[in-house]
Amino acid sequence: MITMNTKTKELTLIGLMAAVICIAGPLSLPLPFSPIPISLTNLAVYFSVYTLGMKRGTVSYLVYLLIGVAGLPVFSAFTSGPAKLFGPTGGYLIGFLFMALICGYCVDRWNGQIIASFIGMVAGTVVCYFLGTIWLAFQMSVGADQSFTAALPAAFAAGVLPFIVGDLVKIMFSLLIGAQVRVRVRRAVFNE
Repeated sequence: MITMNTKTKELTLIGLMAAVICIAGPLSLPLPFSPIPISLTNLAVYFSVYTLGMKRGTVSYLVYLLIGVAGLPVFSAFTSGPAKLFGPTGGYLIGFLFMALICGYCVDRWNGQIIASFIGMVAGTVVCYFLGTIWLAFQMSVGADQSFTAALPAAFAAGVLPFIVGDLVKIMFSLLIGAQVRVRVRRAVFNE
């Protein structure tokens, strides 16, 4: 019987989770009042870091981000390319990287305990919201008659408020499903 060593299993899991993010990322629902669509990207990132931990989960998101920047249509609404990073959603795409680090740190630090992981996911989401809102406000103020500070409330209203409840539901879903997957993955791959 051929067995894979742990490093090969880790790389396989990272690739698998990057694929999950690539499948979930393009699935989005545009909102008529916001340039930011409802997306499943953050759900896939939550699930990835809860299942794999900080390092592997963050790498899986980074692989997804690089695939999208390279031109494969894995971003929301099947878009891609470096221009996406400079558009209205660019701050959120970068914010997901920090979200993965923060969520994953809490998951690793407290060994996947539900409450600590929930707090870490909320904290990571807040950082993602912050970066996305700053970038969106900058985008709204460029070429407009309003200043950056005047655009901040509008960016917050368009890029954060419509998503809070849905993101909390995504966090809860990823914790419920991820708990089962995390135990099985750790047992099968890392003998924990």
